[in-house]
Amino acid sequence: MRTRLAVLGSAVALAAGALIPVQLADATPAAAAAYEWVALGDSYTAGVIPAAGETFEVPRDGCERTDLSYPQVIDRDLGSLIELTNVSCGAAAIEDITFNAQEPIGRHLPPFSEDPDYPFPPVPPQSEAVSPGTDVITVGAGGNTLGFAEILFTCLQLGDGSGGVGTPCRDDLADNIPGRLTKVSQDYDDMLATLHERAPHAKVLNVGYPTVIPEDTSKCRYNDWEQFASITPGDLDWLRDDVLGPLNATIEKAAGEHGDTFVGLSDSTRNHSVCDAGKWVEGLLTSLDPFQVAFVHPNAKGHKNAADQVSVAILNALGVN
Repeated sequence: MRTRLAVLGSAVALAAGALIPVQLADATPAAAAAYEWVALGDSYTAGVIPAAGETFEVPRDGCERTDLSYPQVIDRDLGSLIELTNVSCGAAAIEDITFNAQEPIGRHLPPFSEDPDYPFPPVPPQSEAVSPGTDVITVGAGGNTLGFAEILFTCLQLGDGSGGVGTPCRDDLADNIPGRLTKVSQDYDDMLATLHERAPHAKVLNVGYPTVIPEDTSKCRYNDWEQFASITPGDLDWLRDDVLGPLNATIEKAAGEHGDTFVGLSDSTRNHSVCDAGKWVEGLLTSLDPFQVAFVHPNAKGHKNAADQVSVAILNALGVN
């Protein structure tokens, strides 16, 4: 489903250097950051969608990190205290963090969108950015290993023409969700073991997923593509309670077993789902005119909330008041 859905030139620099006063040329370099932070994760960390800001990688690597994603917000907020290395990548599965060289997809999601720069060269496993000198690691992953995008696409197809009645997706997929969650648990355990091996002294913060579906799914308009389109209310209830809830629980359990911190986002985003007026997560589309794909990802407000939660956890983990 991930393949479906899912500075100027040297002359200017030399000219500018010629104009620098002598006393500035001899100025003391800025002090190095006190702590090293590596941000790992999938699209919920990277940002990816236009509603989460502009991509800033030049040249593009296809991971679609955006300037309003929570790692970048925290990096600006904490200033020189922490040096950020952000290698999160859209469409990353847990194995892409642990040992896989991932082939990023950018915004190439046919038939919904085409990316003129696709295909992109592989990027290294994200864990390679972690070293013995790393002080703090944040990781947000699991949704792609679960196959959440694939599940959503299936729910769209099965709900089409249903009139919003019944639970066709639950009826078709419920039996294989436990196996998917087991895969998430196993891969997550391997990932955390690898991270602790590479950075024995680092604090590892595991970031959960926000609330995307409201408790009251009557808020969600059937066939509204800026929400969940043809997914029925009954299937939305199932996705919230039996898929996304257990995914967060699986991540929290794995974090606890490794002595790590879980940073939950579901409570702070409870009233800001896709179907709420003050939404912090976009629906399948951000807009129809212009046509803008979002595929249920946090917008800038959602990332600002995540930044608030994660920055507190980082400072607590490092013992910085």
